[in-house]
Parts: sequence; C-alpha cells; structure tokens
Amino acid sequence: MPSTDPRPTKNQRREEARAKALALKQEQERRARRNRIVAISGLAVAVIALVAVVVGVVRQGQETAAMYGDVVYGSADAEVTAPALADVTSPSVADETGGIPVSAAGIGTAGEDDVVVSVYFDFMCPYCGLFDEANGAELERLSAEEGVTVLYKPLSFLDGQSKGAAYSTRAANAFAVVADEDSDNAVAFLTALYENQPEEGTTGLTDAEIADIAVEVGVPAAVTEGFTTTVEGTYETADGEQTGTWRAFAPFIAAATAQASTELGGSLGTPTVLVDGTKWEGDLYTTGPLTAAIEEAVAAKG
Repeated sequence: MPSTDPRPTKNQRREEARAKALALKQEQERRARRNRIVAISGLAVAVIALVAVVVGVVRQGQETAAMYGDVVYGSADAEVTAPALADVTSPSVADETGGIPVSAAGIGTAGEDDVVVSVYFDFMCPYCGLFDEANGAELERLSAEEGVTVLYKPLSFLDGQSKGAAYSTRAANAFAVVADEDSDNAVAFLTALYENQPEEGTTGLTDAEIADIAVEVGVPAAVTEGFTTTVEGTYETADGEQTGTWRAFAPFIAAATAQASTELGGSLGTPTVLVDGTKWEGDLYTTGPLTAAIEEAVAAKG
C-alpha cells in the first residue's frame, strides 16, 4: 500500500537545516554569554581578594612600622645621613671604627701586634649565619689565644628585609647592649642569635624572643631590659641637625654601618672578612680554610 506521508521537498529540507543551524547558533551564543558572565564574576572575585590581600599587607606593614618606629636612627620616610662614630654613644668596648674587638686580653681590647680579623655581619643575612656556623667556634678559639684579635662589626643595612620591623638594628642593638653591660656573654649571644636566625624577608624575632635567647646564654634579665630602652638624641649630619628617639645604640649601629661602607670602598656586603686589612677571598662557609689563613698570618708575623 503506498505511503500517505509525502516526502519533504528540497526546500523543506533546506529550511529545516537552517532552523537547526539557527537553534545551534543561538545555543552557542547563550553558552558563550553565560561563560563570559562566569569569567567576569570570577575575575571580580579575584580582584576583590587581591585588593584585600594588598590592603592587609599594607596595614600589617603600617602596624609593624608603628610598633618599631623608635628603633632605627633617622626618619622613617626619608634617607638620613648617619652621624659620625665620634658623635654617637658607643658601647664601652667598641673601638673607633665601630667594631668590638675580642682577644686574649678580653673583649674591648685588641692585642698588641695581633693579626686582626675583621668580620662584617648583619644578623638578618642568611650567609652570615652560614659563616658563623662554619667559623664561629674557630674564631672564638683563636681570639682566646695570643696573636689574634677578632673585630666584630655589626651592621644594619638589611633592615629593609624585615617588613618594617628593623630586625638588623634590633638584633645589633641587643648585641651592643650585651657587649657593653655583660661582655663575657657577648660572643655566646652572637652565636645564639645565629642559631635562632629568622628567615630573610620576615619580621624576624620579636624583642621578647631576642631577650629569651640572651637569658639562655647567661645574660641577666636586668641587661636584656635594655634591649628596648630608647634615648633621645640630636646629631649633626650632612643633612643638617637630626633629632629623635631611638633604641640606645641605634645611632651607633647606623654610624658603624656608614663607616663600614667607607672602609669597604662603598661595596657593602656581608659576610666580609679582612685579615689585617686585606679582604680574604677564600671559602667562608667551610670550617678550616679561614683558620688556616689566620694561622699562616700569625706565623708570618713571627
């Protein structure tokens, strides 16, 4: 029996194809619009989150800067030339170059005709921590013997690497306080600070943590209280008169850092070691090479 359904004509098939194509195109456009909306919404959320992070970081930095605003010598928002060492209050055991000598004669005294080993360091510097780990005990041993003076030169040029917390100055100031008031424990405290060294780029140890480390090596609590003591001062600098309130030895640390830059020809880096005024270019991070160089210099002096 013949079919009663007429076969679609060519025009009908063409129209059906067009209708399907149009429907498909419209669906694709709807999907694309939906994806754009989702993408824009996701981007907006990401931007809001980023802004929140940035605001949080800025606020944290401001809070940190406010907390430690009386730590560093000079203005918080401008470069200020450091005063001369001769014009600041220095630890009683420091020499005229801003170093703290340690020899068989004791801390604060360089041995006559000794080989002088000058160690420039910053407590935030991770390489200084590695240097002390390799050579600290050897330097302590050598300085207890006749013929060698170790001149410790604390610097603060990495203050900017502690998120406004001025860790380099805070730690160096604490070391200077101990050297001034409890010199027998100064080198042990220096080593302990490196054994507990914070990562570069963090706010560093808190003042309380620094004090705890000092107490652990035998520094009296009465001395550690001086870590956060502030003083008012007025200094004449190349930028004019500078007046402010700082940690007790912050101006000394700033002046010593400026002095070190001059001594090293403007190329300030840590750790830097001089043996009788000549930069030692050997391996700073392995126990032995520096010791051998110092002993050779002692032998050469006869």
